[in-house]
Amino acid sequence: MANTNSLDREPVAPVSVENIYCLNGRVPIAKAIPFGLQHVLAMFVSNLVPVLIVASAAVVGGVAPADGGGFTPEQIAQLLQCAMFVAGIGTIVQLYPVWKIGSRLPVVMGVSFTFLASLLIVATNPEWGYEGMVGAIIVGGIFEGCLGLTAKYWRKFISPIVSACVVTTIGLSLLAVGMNSFGGGQGAADFGAWYHLLVGLVTLISCLIFKIKAPGIWKNLNVLFGLIVGYILSVILTVTGAAPMVNFGKFADTISKVGYINIPLPVFFKGITPTFHAGAIITVGIVFLVSAAETIGDTTAICTGGLGRDITEREVQGSLACDGFCSAFSGLFGCNPITSFSQNVGLVAMTKVVNRFTILMGALVLVLASLFPPIGAFFNSLPNSVLGGCTVMMFGSIVFSGVKMISECGFTDRNMMIVALTFCFGIGVTMIDPGFLAIFPPLVSSIFAANMVAGVFVVSMILSIVLPKEPHIDDAAQP
Repeated sequence: MANTNSLDREPVAPVSVENIYCLNGRVPIAKAIPFGLQHVLAMFVSNLVPVLIVASAAVVGGVAPADGGGFTPEQIAQLLQCAMFVAGIGTIVQLYPVWKIGSRLPVVMGVSFTFLASLLIVATNPEWGYEGMVGAIIVGGIFEGCLGLTAKYWRKFISPIVSACVVTTIGLSLLAVGMNSFGGGQGAADFGAWYHLLVGLVTLISCLIFKIKAPGIWKNLNVLFGLIVGYILSVILTVTGAAPMVNFGKFADTISKVGYINIPLPVFFKGITPTFHAGAIITVGIVFLVSAAETIGDTTAICTGGLGRDITEREVQGSLACDGFCSAFSGLFGCNPITSFSQNVGLVAMTKVVNRFTILMGALVLVLASLFPPIGAFFNSLPNSVLGGCTVMMFGSIVFSGVKMISECGFTDRNMMIVALTFCFGIGVTMIDPGFLAIFPPLVSSIFAANMVAGVFVVSMILSIVLPKEPHIDDAAQP
């Protein structure tokens, strides 16, 4: 078993498949690839969707898509390649840091949904457009990166109960994502169709059976097994004409537009010159603070759920620095900001597979997919219902990790007030009419009415600072 006492150097340990449960140590390549691959499969489509949404609606060169402007299909395909490339590079930096940038934790990076609403506001603004969005991402990423490097000066203000609330909320916010995928994808014309529910259910049952019946460490490949079974069933339904599950046309379209090999290029080679506008930078920069809170929650959940310990100051610093600077790097390629992927948190909590070398194999698959468009097209053809069948339990695992963290903070009156009021206002405001925040600027509503993690972070932080501290007394021992 590998020695994991040191976070700063790779220990010398025999190559063993048992090392998948250790942060460090080598795993045989043949075993590492499938375990790493399932981390990628769990987030692959979600990594591409935000880029596709923003690129399809963006004003480019001052001309909106409705007026004949916007990106061509070929340019969008290239942006999707860049999204895979930057996610792979960001993951590698998290696993194997460059200087102080990176956490040395089993974190998978990907394009964040957190920024979606704000990026659409900026990208569809004729005065700012996609060029202004890219400039705001670059500046905002550098801001968060610097924030990470100075984490030791402000980390004390984020108490364990704040992190616990954020982790729980991340899980709760993803439950709808998992169920929407289970039904075929939010907004899909055939959402809730019998074949989506069937494929999602078969995928989920396959994951559960494999988790229960598979021997030893192989049971932790239950997500990959479920994806394979669900995909095969989807192909059968498509080929027999029973249901339109897999769009085989994506393969031919991708090859015809971008070829078999295509190297991701920075934004300057796509005819886009970043511009910098104060309004756009502020709009996106605020969300980087929210993303920082999510990253702290995700990495804390990985430490508690996967490694069974608290997160260190060095890991907070490295994870946030990577989150920020890699987002700026992503902006240079014309992509959305990237952040720690919550799907990976659930997978780590469920399987306890935390080995950095193993997850490196998944990151290399992402980079490889970015170089060979047909590979990306294959993974992108995974039906939403297959992903939903795999992720519903993973997202529930994040909620469980958060609740466990709350319990470890202690059931004191102070913690009860923080959790109760945090969930009431932070989550409650996302469940009612956005008009509740009508007296505030539109930016406030776009962030807090649509993103429960943002509200929970702000409310829990304020309460944690304002409410008086309690002596560490076991309530059960009081008369």
